Amino acid sequence: MKLNEAVGKRLAGLLNEKHMTQYQLYKRSGVPKSTISNIINCSYDSAKLRIIHEICQGLEIGLHDFFHSPLFHEDNLEP
Repeated sequence: MKLNEAVGKRLAGLLNEKHMTQYQLYKRSGVPKSTISNIINCSYDSAKLRIIHEICQGLEIGLHDFFHSPLFHEDNLEP
């Protein structure tokens, strides 16, 4: 899987875990809803780390927590 797909799946999973909508995340993080949607739908080749950090703040988790997932294990990612 490509890195942008892993980021999108992770974000969608975290929203589901926290019973949060994209709109609620936008309100908490300040990241535009269109950007959140584009990340989840893999419309970007990559998301800036600053945006992921702001999303993490809205989710009330750290960057480590975001990337602490089997989705990001090297053997699951395309080179």
